[in-house]
Amino acid sequence: MSGRPDSGTDPEMADAEAAAGQDDAGDPAQDEGAARRARWTAAATGAALTLAGLAAAVLRLTGPASALVPAAYASGAAVCAAAAALGSRGRTRRALWLLIAGVMVMALGDQFD
Repeated sequence: MSGRPDSGTDPEMADAEAAAGQDDAGDPAQDEGAARRARWTAAATGAALTLAGLAAAVLRLTGPASALVPAAYASGAAVCAAAAALGSRGRTRRALWLLIAGVMVMALGDQFD
């Protein structure tokens, strides 16, 4: 490499690197706020998808569709309800995966229709 041996030793660069290092540390109050928002988001999304799945199951149950369609919607709603419970307890990553799985089960039920 043919770089200068004193490159990167500017006082301005050292200050910029120190400021960047401080940004990575994070403020505990901000981290708690972000965690609280993630819990509320996971719980609210899980509850909304649970209600949507149950409403779709009831609507499909009263229609001429086979019994497999409302069962798939109800199963997806149950998975989303479990995701809402996990999300409210702080397990937001697992809740996200369960929300995805629940919506996929409901979409599968829609394909049976």
